[in-house]
Amino acid sequence: MKFDRNSVIGFIILGLLFLGMFWFNSKDQNRFLAEKKIADNIKRVQDSTRRSQDSIARYKNPPQTTPTPILATAADSAGFLQALNGTESTEEVNTDVLRIVFTNKGGQPKSIELKKFKAPGNTNVKLGATDFDKISYNIAAATNRNAGIDSLYFGTAEKAVNTDSTTTITYKLKSAEGREIVHKFVVKPNNYMLDFTITIDGVQQVLGTNTLNLTWQANAVQQQKDIEYERGQSKIGYYYEGGYDNHMAPGGGSKDFKGAVNWVSIKQQFFNYTLVAKNGFSGGNIIWTSPTDTNGIVTQATANMQVALQNNATASIPLGLYYGPNDYQILKQYGNDMEDMVDLGSGIFAFVKYINRWIVIPAFNFFDKFTNNYGIVILLLTLFIRLLISPLTYSSYLSGAKMKVLRPEIEQLKAKHGADQQAMSVDQMKLFREAGVNPLGGCIPALFQIPIFFALYSFFNSAVGLRGQEFLWAHDLSQYDSVFHIPFSIPLYGDHVSLFTITAVITSFLISLYSMSMTPDQGNPVLKYMPYFFPFILLFVFNKLPSGLTWYYTVSNLITLGLQFVIQTYIIDHDKILAKMEVSRKKPKTKSKWAEKMEQMQEQQKQVQQKKGGLPNSSKGR
Repeated sequence: MKFDRNSVIGFIILGLLFLGMFWFNSKDQNRFLAEKKIADNIKRVQDSTRRSQDSIARYKNPPQTTPTPILATAADSAGFLQALNGTESTEEVNTDVLRIVFTNKGGQPKSIELKKFKAPGNTNVKLGATDFDKISYNIAAATNRNAGIDSLYFGTAEKAVNTDSTTTITYKLKSAEGREIVHKFVVKPNNYMLDFTITIDGVQQVLGTNTLNLTWQANAVQQQKDIEYERGQSKIGYYYEGGYDNHMAPGGGSKDFKGAVNWVSIKQQFFNYTLVAKNGFSGGNIIWTSPTDTNGIVTQATANMQVALQNNATASIPLGLYYGPNDYQILKQYGNDMEDMVDLGSGIFAFVKYINRWIVIPAFNFFDKFTNNYGIVILLLTLFIRLLISPLTYSSYLSGAKMKVLRPEIEQLKAKHGADQQAMSVDQMKLFREAGVNPLGGCIPALFQIPIFFALYSFFNSAVGLRGQEFLWAHDLSQYDSVFHIPFSIPLYGDHVSLFTITAVITSFLISLYSMSMTPDQGNPVLKYMPYFFPFILLFVFNKLPSGLTWYYTVSNLITLGLQFVIQTYIIDHDKILAKMEVSRKKPKTKSKWAEKMEQMQEQQKQVQQKKGGLPNSSKGR
């Protein structure tokens, strides 16, 4: 097979960047970093867990005899003690997208089902439904007695359906002296955000301070069939001091906030739980752990947030609770940058998110209007993207055609110089310059396409619309397809066979075969066989990726094979190229400073080798 060094370099660079991207997105690499960092994480998680457990213990076992500063201003011993005992009652609210069960214990949501999304067991996705999930804050239940609001029983829910089709659920908790705590929820039709307002009458008596110390606990439960891959895609996000930031969930950790925080969130691969402060939190912290066992918990988080209150007798704290999909368009409508949670490009590849936002998502949504078959939508998206980059594709093929025309002369130079690689390189560069050929013309267009590859990798890992969508043998385009289950796990590969991965690998290999047959041979065995090995590296990289992505690569590769054949056979006229190159040779050439320096360096290296006796006699005698 014939090949071109620069094309090979392009393959290698592409391969390295691919592997770099997957490394940055790998849960294993994020979990097993340097030993010091792991030790620091473990210590931080242990400290954070201890603080969380101490906080929960204080809620469950409040001090009985020792007064605390919070209770110093409590005016009456009766207070809210009667609310410590009661009977739990629930109230259900249904919308087009949600089924919410509220409980009077703590006056808060008990579970939320997403009607349009299915969990692995084919039931509705359920969020905020474990015993760990809760919202709480300490109040003075009576003199020398405090309690967490989640342990108190509110009155029966007051349910009202409003003229704007919203539903209001109101829970009230009254003390013996007439002070009142009200939790009010507004559920909107076709909306995943719940408005949540806490109203406290007698702030100093109830809280003992002008700060509400709110604790929000959330369990992110497994929603995909591969929990390890889902953990690797999960993050803890927040909007802090005017900007969005996040941390990888695997491994655990904590984050302290010393300034204004708009919201905090647990983001799974396709869903998120978010606590929003409409007037902002004044500070706090969030602690998270990522269990490594098989209990079905992806990430567990506890946020301890402060809300600064006005020095008034009554305080109203407007909040929001989001339980829903990581859908860019849905999150964007809230106007608080929650759409940044949708991982359309992050880390060193953050720039590709704009390709997804401005090109890929609009195109995908456009094609979605014409068919309900998402496999066809991906096919149309592939055709659109290939049309978009067609100028780069043609430029690359044209460069390959020019190199093919020069192949006989390159072979003559090889025969002339033999093992003298320095002399070969000098004369080859002269040949390229005389013929008006850019030796990097084949790989530069390919490098410009790399951001598109990275953008699509992020897009298909975040496209919640693909969940549960079947195509051909794939039952869910958001997850890997499996046509055969292996009774054991192969390192780096897994325990299943993905047919779309195999089709992507085979078509990539065919592209390598065709491309290398069109370019001259440089004789380096390492470079010679690298393009053939690279497609099979993808076998291990792609096997756990979403089948929508591997289907895209399969279609894109088939298009590439077809374009290569048509362009090289019917569009590019090799005789015309040769004629233009001959005309270019006759024109006077001016060397660039870069070319002059390269030739000087090569000549110096040649002289050094001659002095050391490293060149053949035929070279020395010239």
